[in-house]
Amino acid sequence: MILQQPIKGEFMGWRNLTPESVYSDDEINARLSEELPHWYLENGWIRRKYKTHCWKSTLMVVTTIGHLSEAAFHHPDLTVSYAFVIVKLMTHSAKGITNKDFE
Repeated sequence: MILQQPIKGEFMGWRNLTPESVYSDDEINARLSEELPHWYLENGWIRRKYKTHCWKSTLMVVTTIGHLSEAAFHHPDLTVSYAFVIVKLMTHSAKGITNKDFE
C-alpha cells in the first residue's frame, strides 16, 4: 500500500499516522470524539475516570485494567480511590500519544 504525501498545509488526520507516530492535540481530540467520547486529553495524557460503587468494585476494575495492560504490553498510570479509578495513558518512549494508547 502506498500512502500519498499530504499537500502542504493539508490536515492529515489520525487515520494516516504510522503506528509509531505521535498524535497532535487536534488528532487526539478528533479520535477521542469519534471513538472514545468518555476520554479526554489533559496535560499530554489521555484520561478517563471510572466511577465505582465501593472498594471491592474499584479493585475489580483495577485488576481488569492490569490484566488487559499486561496482555497489550502497555501500562497506564492509575489513580485509585474508594469509589473511582482514573486511567492515564501516554507512550513514554515516544513522549506522546500514539496508536498504542488508543488500542
